[in-house]
Amino acid sequence: MSREIVTNLDQQFAALLNSLKHLASSVPATLLYRNPPAVSIGENILRSAAAIEQTCGGLTSNLWDDPFEWTLPETLSNGDLIVDYLSEVDRLRQRAFNSIADDSALTRYVSTPAGERPLLDLLLETLVQSSDHRGRAVATIKILSGEGTPRFII
Repeated sequence: MSREIVTNLDQQFAALLNSLKHLASSVPATLLYRNPPAVSIGENILRSAAAIEQTCGGLTSNLWDDPFEWTLPETLSNGDLIVDYLSEVDRLRQRAFNSIADDSALTRYVSTPAGERPLLDLLLETLVQSSDHRGRAVATIKILSGEGTPRFII
């Protein structure tokens, strides 16, 4: 029984979380929750991790709650606290992927609050959603730092 696809997906999630840890620890505290934009760098980092936490929590304990309440900027107010939270999410990711026996399990249906769906679809959707929030955080860093800002001719 092969675990090639499961391992590849697990590595994708791990790389994403490691990237978020690096991002959270490298963003100056003054920029972490700076507004505007409407959604700050820190909030996008937290939303990215929360998507993974919600899916992995659902898979391991059938707890599909949105982690919004314990991922508020007031609670995770600096890069170190965010990195600690990301480490918790990483441990949850490891438990979730360790529970997937082999690649054939990816075709099985899982019950989610939105209904039943194939495990692979759920994991891929989570990876895309989480990556999107990470990309928004990176773009916001570039905008706020002036890096890559287009020049307009009026």
